[in-house]
Amino acid sequence: MSDIGGGLDPSGTTEASKSSGFDANRIAEVKSWLTSQFDAVGKDVPDFEYTPRSIAELHKIATLSQAKTQAAVIVANDYRQKAAEYRSQAARMREILESVGLAQESLPSNVVSSAHVLAKVANLLDIRDTELSSFLVAVADLSLRKTAVEEKRNKVQQESKVLLEYTRKAIARLTYLKRALSQLEDDIAPCQAQMENWKTNLAIMESKERQYLQEYGYYKAVLNRVGYTPEISHGVLVEMAEHKKDLEKKTKPILDTLRSYQDLPPDKALAALAIEDKRRQYAAAEKYLEDVLQSALASSE
Repeated sequence: MSDIGGGLDPSGTTEASKSSGFDANRIAEVKSWLTSQFDAVGKDVPDFEYTPRSIAELHKIATLSQAKTQAAVIVANDYRQKAAEYRSQAARMREILESVGLAQESLPSNVVSSAHVLAKVANLLDIRDTELSSFLVAVADLSLRKTAVEEKRNKVQQESKVLLEYTRKAIARLTYLKRALSQLEDDIAPCQAQMENWKTNLAIMESKERQYLQEYGYYKAVLNRVGYTPEISHGVLVEMAEHKKDLEKKTKPILDTLRSYQDLPPDKALAALAIEDKRRQYAAAEKYLEDVLQSALASSE
């Protein structure tokens, strides 16, 4: 085996080790532990440089490993002792069974099979013995566990039903949204055409607006030239129109009378002659009317 100290002599460097943080006892313990571990697998300890940090880490690992090894040895010894006790107890029970004629070789095969099944059930139920009370307690515990599992299963089933209902509603909503999206996509072309029509109408309306604004400015200038004032409102114009109608009604008889005198001559003598002529015409008309009435009466008699 190679030199573990990497060329260092612990006996000749004790003071230097103490001054630099090394501990000869720790180095010896680490070397011994490394040697035992590598010897256990049939290998040599590799060369490496001993430093305070490496010695401290290796000593910590060695201490922990030794403590665990001791604990494992204690547990293993305990298991070996229990196994020996179980083997001795099994041998004693075998002797007792043989003494009473219940040895495994003398029992029927169905009894042996039943015993094996009973042992397997006991192991499955995690009980220490095959007493009826132990089986009853284990079965009761198993029933309680079964009840708890059934309750959890029912709860999970209820939650699954709720989730399934939510999923169905979500699928129905998704289907409706897809249909709405498809309908909207189908309406894109007509809507675009209608928008283009609206744009055209809007351009026409803007042109009309500019035209109306120009006409409004023109008519406003005309009204300003003729002396229009804001006091001349629609109501005032309506009142003036009604007053005009009243005046026309009042003046119409006078105008009719004046029109009847338009045929008279301007001279007084001529006017008198004309009046006399009119009187004769009126008398002739009355005479003609009387003659017509008398001829009508005579014909009726």
